Amino acid sequence: MEGFYLGVDLGTSSIKVSVSNYNGEIVCAKSHSYPLLTPKKNWTEQNPNDWYNAFIKVLKSLGTKIDLSLVNAISFCGQMHGLVVLDKNDKVIRPAILWNDSRTTSEVDYLNNVIGKETLINETGNIALCGFTAPKVLWIKNNEPDNFEKISKIMLPKDYLVYRLTKNFVSDVSDLAGTLFLNVESKKYSSKMLSILGIKEEQLPEIHESYDCVGNVCKQVSLITGLNPNCKVVVGGGDQAVGAIGTNTTQNNDLFISLGTSGVVFTSIDSYKFDKNGRVHAFDHANGKYLLMGCTLSCAASLNWWLKDILRVRNYDREFSKIDFSSVSDIVFLPYLCGERSPINDPDAKGYFANLNSFYKRDEMTKAVVEGITFSLYDIYKVYKSLGLSFEKARVIGGGSKNKKWLQMLADTFGIKVTTINTSDGGTLGAIILAMVGDGRYSSVQEACNDLVKDVDEYYPNLELHQKYELKFNLYKDIYNLQVKLRK
Repeated sequence: MEGFYLGVDLGTSSIKVSVSNYNGEIVCAKSHSYPLLTPKKNWTEQNPNDWYNAFIKVLKSLGTKIDLSLVNAISFCGQMHGLVVLDKNDKVIRPAILWNDSRTTSEVDYLNNVIGKETLINETGNIALCGFTAPKVLWIKNNEPDNFEKISKIMLPKDYLVYRLTKNFVSDVSDLAGTLFLNVESKKYSSKMLSILGIKEEQLPEIHESYDCVGNVCKQVSLITGLNPNCKVVVGGGDQAVGAIGTNTTQNNDLFISLGTSGVVFTSIDSYKFDKNGRVHAFDHANGKYLLMGCTLSCAASLNWWLKDILRVRNYDREFSKIDFSSVSDIVFLPYLCGERSPINDPDAKGYFANLNSFYKRDEMTKAVVEGITFSLYDIYKVYKSLGLSFEKARVIGGGSKNKKWLQMLADTFGIKVTTINTSDGGTLGAIILAMVGDGRYSSVQEACNDLVKDVDEYYPNLELHQKYELKFNLYKDIYNLQVKLRK
């Protein structure tokens, strides 16, 4: 059999498209960047047309490598939570408000404290955060009433590309789960939340599972790019859920950890479950099931701050090689340099070194930074354990997964086996898997994952070190709690 599959990763800084052959092997990839707009403090926006134009440029570039008329299907991994609004003529009303925009503090306060967290969790499984889509809708309603009245269609970033490709107004449950107007358990829009926001269901896209084929490439795009008009378009999903597909985090109690600029601890679950305190997100998974996810704001970002900005280090591996990871000191570092999201949801949390001593030098402090980042991830894991979940291993992806000492620290801290996998790009691979399932190449997401994603290196926990890390983690939490008390 012949033919190709395209996986599209619509990110905040660029769009990347990977091409696989019929057997799921990546044969080439291209990317293109676009501007990030910051018109005011705490505002981050992008022009949806920039996404589309970059997408077309990447497709044309790929057309010099492969015959695009042989592409069987295409699917998407998209940045979540962004708000795209179109008028009755399908024109973009205003720049998209992105996931990392924090202008909506008053709207978040209104939703959490006037509407109430209990109501939000009952309706959607989650509390309000600045990153989510619903507060952005309220912000336009409160601050740009003329634009609000023009809204005909409300969609998420990757859905805009799907709409331009197919002319079909659709979305998927994994991406919509991060809007705060989808009932995650029922996978239907919450009528109560729509009423609170002042919007109607006809302004929202048709709901699909992430692996559903939602149309074919329209004639206009076919003529521009060379894609076959019979090429199937599979709706795809939010970046974390699709990335989890690319790591085979798909079965009940599977766990993956992402060591990127931010940190993610993600678990797949067969049946709906939520945290009544809203410490982690309860979303729909891209495989038709459910997930729990916690995101920290500073993972590699904290490490970059310490090594690059403070120590002026360029070679991170050399710095790690000098550190003794076989013992546990009493230096504690809180990595809350930008506040924190999961699980404490505290924008006022601060970075902090504790228990410093003239005996300690840069190596011990560097190790404390890595420990602090690891504890922030372990904090999310402890929430999952408190909900009755159990885990045998964690797959690790992201830039930090290249460092063997950090991987061993993760195993020692979490007390479970840690593995790496045979891909460094879960997002586009996950989108390719969804495209293959939507095309019928595989009968299910699970079948495709089992065939294409494999564990590589394994790290087993040192149980003696795990006990020491558990004690130090308790100290880490005590110091944060003291910080909170001193703020009051």
